[in-house]
Amino acid sequence: MIQRELLGTAQVPGGTELRLFRHDRDFMIVMGHNELMSSRMSGSEVALATETIKRLKDRPAPTLLIGGYGMGFTLRAALAALGPKAELVVAELVPEIIDWARGPMAEMSAGCLDDPRVRLLMGDVGSVIDGALGDYDAILLDVDNGPDGVVREGNGNLYSASGLRAARRALTPGGVLAVWSAGPDPAFTRRLEKNGFAVEEIRVAARTNGKGPKHTIWFATPR
Repeated sequence: MIQRELLGTAQVPGGTELRLFRHDRDFMIVMGHNELMSSRMSGSEVALATETIKRLKDRPAPTLLIGGYGMGFTLRAALAALGPKAELVVAELVPEIIDWARGPMAEMSAGCLDDPRVRLLMGDVGSVIDGALGDYDAILLDVDNGPDGVVREGNGNLYSASGLRAARRALTPGGVLAVWSAGPDPAFTRRLEKNGFAVEEIRVAARTNGKGPKHTIWFATPR
């Protein structure tokens, strides 16, 4: 039997410890006993990119902000779907996540962080959003476990009323705020609506073959 191999650990600023494991050809990022991310389950992270881009209605040179690199599934899907004039800004809080992408997971990362359309910012995506005014055609958030976070208490600010108002200010007219979550959250849907967004909610399988648990993605457009 092939055993899981611990490849590295990372301390989330203001939060908990993450561990990177490899099992055969698969990678897992784990918090405690919870598997936060896995290379076996990329379907909803890919959909976060592809479904958002569909809703941008063929903008020729969109600028996207991706909050949380994770294992890079969303970034790679966006790069594949967008043309040469697009710009993708990736905000990642945990330096080791990028080290792992360039190190043990380099083959899976496929050089996406070195694509000339990509700009990497190390830090809190909330601070990036707070400092923006009509800068982004789309903001894609795959931070923590969604609005009901478990990794870092400060992540909840992204999904608060003030965080949503900041996201509205950061979007271009007709822009899209897309939010990934491990599960549904009716209270968050209502919060989006109360803070000036028209909301569409979909459920997407965790695996690209349509199997596995269902995850939730909200697509919110300022009214």
